[in-house]
Amino acid sequence: MPRRDDISSILVIGSGPIIIGQAGEFDYSGTQACRTLREEGYRVVLVNSNPATIMTDPGTADRTYLEPLDVEAVAAVIERERPDALLPTVGGQTALNLAMELHGEGVLERHGVELIGADAEAIRRAEDREVFRDTMGRAGLAVPAGRIVSSVEEGLDAAASLGFPLVLRPGYTLGGEGGGVAKTRQDLADRLARALERSPIGQVLLERSVLGWAELELEVVRDSADNAVVVCSIENLDPMGIHTGDSVTVAPTMTLTDRELQTLRDASLAVIRAVGVSTGGANVQFALNRETGELVVIEMNPRVSRSSALASKATGFPIAKIAARLAIGYTLDELPNEITAVTPASFEPSLDYVAIKVPRFAFEKIPGASPRLTTQMKSVGEVLALGRTFNEAFGKAMGARELDVSPEIPDDLDAALALLQKPSWDRYDLMMSVLVRGASPEQVSEASGVDPWFCRRIQEVARAGVRAAKTSPPEAASMREARRAGATDADLARALGSSAEAVARRREELGVMPTFHAVDSCAAEFKAATPYFYSAFETKTEVAADERDAIVVLGSGPNRIGQGIEFDYCCV
Repeated sequence: MPRRDDISSILVIGSGPIIIGQAGEFDYSGTQACRTLREEGYRVVLVNSNPATIMTDPGTADRTYLEPLDVEAVAAVIERERPDALLPTVGGQTALNLAMELHGEGVLERHGVELIGADAEAIRRAEDREVFRDTMGRAGLAVPAGRIVSSVEEGLDAAASLGFPLVLRPGYTLGGEGGGVAKTRQDLADRLARALERSPIGQVLLERSVLGWAELELEVVRDSADNAVVVCSIENLDPMGIHTGDSVTVAPTMTLTDRELQTLRDASLAVIRAVGVSTGGANVQFALNRETGELVVIEMNPRVSRSSALASKATGFPIAKIAARLAIGYTLDELPNEITAVTPASFEPSLDYVAIKVPRFAFEKIPGASPRLTTQMKSVGEVLALGRTFNEAFGKAMGARELDVSPEIPDDLDAALALLQKPSWDRYDLMMSVLVRGASPEQVSEASGVDPWFCRRIQEVARAGVRAAKTSPPEAASMREARRAGATDADLARALGSSAEAVARRREELGVMPTFHAVDSCAAEFKAATPYFYSAFETKTEVAADERDAIVVLGSGPNRIGQGIEFDYCCV
């Protein structure tokens, strides 16, 4: 299908100020969408109140307005610029909610502005908790038992039949804002009052607890011809009960059987079709009871999400660019895969490496804040590491967090295991410590809720440096094996009683140097055409020689308080 020629100008709304759950990933998606739409010949009008972004650079859109993201300000822009369409799916929850407000106030209809990517009904089916549950039921998909309430009294009445603990999920919110877990009637009354205040529509879903179940996400893209692909499957190492933004996540999924994965794929495609996101990306979240095989749909984001940024970088599939082009009429089979340059975007990515995201927290800068992790997101940044194996990627990610404080780990093994029962920001440091000191992966799994397969891999990472230290001084083979197994130079230094700098010098003397490999969406079946690489410790590098003079630019690493996307903007 050709691009639409019945529209000429498109309004894009940004995500506004950086908040927990909505940071640089939406500057990334909005910037990609704006540039893509301009490449296609459309006039792009952008509204965003945050000046420290790439998308508000003068070259990103044809007109940029630094205005408050509210109905009055955006309505004034619409009246002045008269766009033909509004793309609401690339500016996070802020843009999505504001688009719905503009629709509800009649602003879009009054000025003849069409919602593209996802219309108002599709957004309502995904964001309105009650409508979403009904939609899933009609599609034959299971959801946890629950009830929609709009008052504390209704909530207490619902609890009598649902039982405790209950998960609170406010409607139209971001990052689990206002949500949580209630274990008693008084706890429910207190939490529900706050949750109702946070929901723009005064609606909260009280849901039967699936705490401890496996949490899984699939990133799905669909076009107007009903072609749909699963871009990426993501597995949370942490079980349900910890917000996915605070979880360590891995792509692709590691512990599912093929039958379970295919069931998830079919269900995610059924979700995006039932909700009606006709052109673009969506993130579908599931909970799986590993013991019984029961699978339920938790929620769906009818927009480019935080996970979309992770999936894009992990697979090389540019979700925001593709979503923008699908919104203006193209179909997946008409768009090229930018990684291979020869396959279409309708090819589902297939990886021969592992990507792991580890969140970064800043509780030390917020005195009085509870470091306990819950269903409400608390992390302020994250790192993404790619490796040939889970172990290699996990070790790289843990070492890339750039921590400002050290984890507090009890000397007593039983005390440390007891701490694992209460999810905290340093739980994986704690796991590695106890696994080295003699705790079994099964003990750690029981205490933390993390699947035993992951606990065994984490034990291997934790022991990698210790094994290498048994050969002192380390030989090339043992050092290369340790790096492949997930140990960093700092890990090796701790095991050897040395410094990371000394270990690095010794490794270089032995010729144990990193190799570099291309991010490849087709598992090396086709040559990767983009210069996008990650390091490993293999025998041959995949980076082609380039004789031109070069300049290295160092980025600022994970987002943190005081160092966010303004430095991404500087580097770009």
